[in-house]
Amino acid sequence: MAKVEFKYSKNAVNKAGTALIGNDSSLHDEAKTILDNWRACHVAPLNSFQTSLRLKLKQIDPDALVSQRLKRMPSIISKLERNPGMNLARMQDIGGIRAVVSNMREVRALESYYKNGTRVFTIVKGGKDYINYPKESGYRSVHQIFKCRNGFSIELQIRTQIQHSWATAVETMGTFLNHSLKSSEGPEEWLKFFSLASSAFAVLESTPRIDEYQKLTDEETFKLLLEKEKELNVINKLSGFRVVAKHISNDRKNGKYHLIILDLDTKMANIKSFEAKHVHIANEKYSEMEEEVRKGKNIQVVLVASESVSALKKAYPSYFLDSQYFFKNLEAVRKKLLKIQNPKGNKASK
Repeated sequence: MAKVEFKYSKNAVNKAGTALIGNDSSLHDEAKTILDNWRACHVAPLNSFQTSLRLKLKQIDPDALVSQRLKRMPSIISKLERNPGMNLARMQDIGGIRAVVSNMREVRALESYYKNGTRVFTIVKGGKDYINYPKESGYRSVHQIFKCRNGFSIELQIRTQIQHSWATAVETMGTFLNHSLKSSEGPEEWLKFFSLASSAFAVLESTPRIDEYQKLTDEETFKLLLEKEKELNVINKLSGFRVVAKHISNDRKNGKYHLIILDLDTKMANIKSFEAKHVHIANEKYSEMEEEVRKGKNIQVVLVASESVSALKKAYPSYFLDSQYFFKNLEAVRKKLLKIQNPKGNKASK
């Protein structure tokens, strides 16, 4: 697969970022063209890093989920708006790759393996440990930033299955509330619920809790979460959002790149798959669909890479509005609470 050629200067990329959040719509088309090219240039380094990552995960966790994505234009624009001094050419997560492993031991093993970078990728400043120092929103994951020799940066996210289930539920609920809950934007009762859920899940994993809930005991944390779940009717609401992906005929082929289009009106997900040699077509289609979003069409769209559609559904369940793993972890909280409240009964049942 031929690499996408970078056609512009980094100065032009920065100007494009400024134009995209500016008021002069006449600059929008050219800025979008520059951004499309800049973003597409991250595919090759992502593919290279993924090869290394999969080899290492065979030793650490053969069942780990690996996926990569190019950051969505609405997310890029939102990040630029939230950080007025940020230059687009220095945004470190245009190309993102994620590893979802079974437990915290495996998170730390993978983090340690990459702490000095690789032969091809240099680790750079900008990474964060959002597990030891979780965000107020409840977001937990380890982020590491790498730069390849041609200057393109990629972000590696490492998280456990429990942390991934939380992030999926947040994105799914945020989609239908039309708020970016993961960015701490939206109704206070939902922000509080997911922050509390993250703290309860941290107890399950023996990791630091969210600051706001540090003083609560395990029992108080679990009880409060289950009470809030009932008040907000969380499980029923999230269950109602679940959809089944709608495949087009050629998606049964082994495509590497998948364009997911979530129609928020029909609650249907459509996947268009592309072979590796057709990545340039995938990027063109991605850009076309993002233009539909800009014009007001009620859809979400993202271009991701995954070895199969089934692996794709596991790696990006929020695009299929599927929160079943979040429900399982709420049930784990319920069982833990029962053990705390009835320790003698638990022993007697053994």
